[in-house]
Amino acid sequence: MKKSNNIRSLFGQRIRYLRREAGMSQEAFADKCGLDRTYVSGIERGVRNPTLEIIYVIANGLQIELNELFDFGAIHPPR
Repeated sequence: MKKSNNIRSLFGQRIRYLRREAGMSQEAFADKCGLDRTYVSGIERGVRNPTLEIIYVIANGLQIELNELFDFGAIHPPR
């Protein structure tokens, strides 16, 4: 189970990074995606396990391709 917790955490960090890069607050992003802000918060904190449908909605909300959500090496790119 440790690995599944880790992947949720990495995914959440990636979502948070991309959302901030897009200049959106959690609330604005949640509204854009049609999700509850607390649900987005749970995803970003790694405590929620979103479905494939929600992952698709998130990618659309960020206006990126699905595979970009899983580029965990780019969570904190070099400056």
